[in-house]
Amino acid sequence: MKSVEGSGTKYAMVHACMLFRRLVCANAVLHENIQISSSPWKVQQRYMSREPLSEAYLRTKQKCESKKLPPDVNKNAVFACNELDLKEVNVYGFDYDYTLAHYKQSMDFLLYKLGRDTLIQKHKYPAGIKELEYKPGFAVRGLHYDIEKGLLLKIDSFLQIQLGTVYRGMTPVSDEEVLRLYKNRAIPIAYVESQVKNAHDVKIKMVQLADLFSVPEMSLLCNVAEYFERNHIDYHPEILFHDVKSSVQSGHPVMHRIVEQNVSEYLEQNRDIRRLFGRLVAAGKKLFLVTNSPYHFVNKGMELLVGSDWMHYFDVVIVQARKPKFFTVESRPFRIYDCESRTQLWDRVTRLEKGKIYYEGTVKQLQDMTGWRGEQVLYFGDHPYSDLADVTLEHGWRTGAIINELAHEIETLNDPEFKMNCNWLQMLTQLIEDFQDCESPEEEEVLAKWMAERDDLRQKIKCVFNKQFGSVFRTYHNPTFFSRRLFRFADIYMSHLTNLLNYSVNHTFYPRRGVMPHEYTSYFV
Repeated sequence: MKSVEGSGTKYAMVHACMLFRRLVCANAVLHENIQISSSPWKVQQRYMSREPLSEAYLRTKQKCESKKLPPDVNKNAVFACNELDLKEVNVYGFDYDYTLAHYKQSMDFLLYKLGRDTLIQKHKYPAGIKELEYKPGFAVRGLHYDIEKGLLLKIDSFLQIQLGTVYRGMTPVSDEEVLRLYKNRAIPIAYVESQVKNAHDVKIKMVQLADLFSVPEMSLLCNVAEYFERNHIDYHPEILFHDVKSSVQSGHPVMHRIVEQNVSEYLEQNRDIRRLFGRLVAAGKKLFLVTNSPYHFVNKGMELLVGSDWMHYFDVVIVQARKPKFFTVESRPFRIYDCESRTQLWDRVTRLEKGKIYYEGTVKQLQDMTGWRGEQVLYFGDHPYSDLADVTLEHGWRTGAIINELAHEIETLNDPEFKMNCNWLQMLTQLIEDFQDCESPEEEEVLAKWMAERDDLRQKIKCVFNKQFGSVFRTYHNPTFFSRRLFRFADIYMSHLTNLLNYSVNHTFYPRRGVMPHEYTSYFV
């Protein structure tokens, strides 16, 4: 996360400097009356008895308890990974699902149920899985599923497994078994990424589940695996994964029809979206929509969110775009979608007109027909890969990520007890680092107690986000693999699109200057 601990994390735009200041204060306490070597970071070794270690601990603890807690982070803010001047942006593009439309938990239950029923009816899975209910809050997005080993796990930006976040089914896997299976905490990049045997044979060993639609999919996957494990039913993890994935995906057309009938039951209403669109249009900005969802499903949602005249705001509307192919394929033509007959027409599309609905197509044609290119385009989506990666890497668009979980994570960060625990974790870690070169058994015993306390603190901090997997954005030490990709592909990110209303259309977003490990503390004191 650009979050509470972690160099290089951009949620640390707000937090990294504050946490570093805390670390500086901890250093000041620990280095009091200690001779400092020529290196600004290295404390000269000296022999210590139990009493000086205890005194150092108490002084540090007292300092921590007397420190003023940092101010709250605004959960409605926009956070910058890269400098972005909105004056340079003339065109705003949007995904629909979990970008404009945010769904209630009822959507997770619906997708889970549809996927579970398909496993039974189509793939002939045991009827007993009908009793397996969706477990809200079990999984978080950004986790990896090891197809070969049948494990759901969390990986950090250095491809290290976060021990304590590895599950087979609904059962945690012990650290000892994890190390036995992987031989190491760090997973080779070749294992995480696709394995290409030849031009036509791609062997995928591990897959990341990076959007919110994948959360009920992960719950179903783990529920069924747990059922097989407990009932001693032999199964192949790869087959289970593909059956669950195809079952959940095949439920989407049914989901679309159900939601169309009662959209307010599944969609969170946010009338501020209309106000945002009005502001952008009044400022002379062009707006377009590119979504994988079908028109009638999108239309019902947009009528609830914006009003029946929602298409008035958009210069181009593209549905069933089949991203990421929309951004990577060059030869697929646009087709006009007829709303009345619900079919695609065969007319040749030579220009994109306001008020018409287009189907499929490619980003190359979109750019050629509109002239919208490069940094004048700012596109918002919720998926770091299918929405943001290609347009920023290949086409030079600016990008904004909508991360709905950010609101919950910031609320957690703002909790006074959490702040105090983070302060103490940082200061205790520095205490351990400075006094680790002990030699006597008494000193080693004290240090072991400090280490145990640190482990307890880390676990406590992790569980306030999610009991099983912790924060979406970070592991104990580092940003998650999800965060690493998010920060690379998104110029800005926020919990809701309407957070932009807190800024003018000419605002410039500046990333905070973070502290690198080799830089002086005095820059940030």
